[in-house]
Amino acid sequence: MKIILAAPRGFCAGVNMAVDSLDLTLQKFGPPVYVYHEIVHNQFVVNSFVEKGAVFVDSVDEVPPGSVLMFSAHGVSPEIRQAARERNLTALDATCPLVTKVHLEAIKFAKAGYTIVLIGHEGHDEVIGTMGEAPEAIILLEDADGVDQLQVSDEAKLAYLTQTTLSVDDANRIIQRLKQRFPNIESPPKEDICYATQNRQEAVRMLSDQADVVVVLGSQNSSNSQRLRELASDKKIQAHLVDGPQDLSVDSFHADQTVLITAGASAPESVVQETVDWLVKRFDATIESREIREENVKFPLPKPLRPSKQTMKAPSDASADKA
Repeated sequence: MKIILAAPRGFCAGVNMAVDSLDLTLQKFGPPVYVYHEIVHNQFVVNSFVEKGAVFVDSVDEVPPGSVLMFSAHGVSPEIRQAARERNLTALDATCPLVTKVHLEAIKFAKAGYTIVLIGHEGHDEVIGTMGEAPEAIILLEDADGVDQLQVSDEAKLAYLTQTTLSVDDANRIIQRLKQRFPNIESPPKEDICYATQNRQEAVRMLSDQADVVVVLGSQNSSNSQRLRELASDKKIQAHLVDGPQDLSVDSFHADQTVLITAGASAPESVVQETVDWLVKRFDATIESREIREENVKFPLPKPLRPSKQTMKAPSDASADKA
């Protein structure tokens, strides 16, 4: 067996920032620290933080007044922020800056009187938060077929935004349909799909043709991880989306296969290495690393958690991978 290890893979800058933020918050305030929704969509990360004293909630009402609450990397609506203030919570914001960018674009377009078409998946945490910024102005669009059903009051004041973790190909198909029907539709100043989502998709697109099987490390509720699996499946390549090697079966592989391994933006490198070791042990696999693009993006911690020059030092990426 041959393993092709795709790069870039795994933690993006937004996830590293969110994971480091929760680690530092637990150190600074001590448990319990409450988190509104999963800090990132990865079961390994979530379970490890539960063991450290994080409590993940789906409603601010579940958080005792006066407690510490962290907003997840996917962002929240103004309604949630207000609810946190009313409960006198110490709120720390680990929203990915690229998600915040989409929120600000929604606010800007809405204030200018635009109808906003948000391309995304209904029920996703990021979509809920973005729509909460201007619910009266936003229409959710999930696929290209929905373009023909759109009803807008003023086609001259129409704009689109996208969820950051979409399939680039799917989003482009929808955007093209929108532009065909509404030639004057406004776009965001810079595309919304994040650099990490695009890079991981590009790696699978370029490398999967050389593989018999693709293994994507990531959780089922991770949108960007699902898109990686779909990219391989669309090419008629056997693809697995798993949290770790415990979800794999020896019967799914043959000793003479080439296996491409990648990881969604919220999957830690430790589970990638465990999966590689699992295949090496059972199939005597050799490993070839293939980097199609270098990533050097870093996002700052929330201001209350930024280290002073003399004291606190943020965890390294390596320690975050173990989080």
